Amino acid sequence: MHHQNSYQGHQMKNLCEQYQNYYVVGELTNGEKIEGIIQSVDQNSVTMLVPENIEADEEQRQFGYGYPRRFYRRYYPYRYPLGLLSGLLLYPFLFPPYPAYPGYW
Repeated sequence: MHHQNSYQGHQMKNLCEQYQNYYVVGELTNGEKIEGIIQSVDQNSVTMLVPENIEADEEQRQFGYGYPRRFYRRYYPYRYPLGLLSGLLLYPFLFPPYPAYPGYW
């Protein structure tokens, strides 16, 4: 049993190294999902930059009723043991093609 866990940990370490500096969604063994950018990987853990949504200060709002609330994201480093990760997926960012400016094609 211990041999199987160490093999899975080795596979997860390799996967984390492969996806280092990418935005990923990870699943923990308790079913919780985390998303963030893999910053570093060592023998026992992975450090991820995890986003946190922060609302803009209400007093500095320039928009009236009907406009969406403004927010921004801060990224904080969190360290997770490799044994807690049960899966890892790349987070797909789908961008529409950028139209060319007239006169530049």
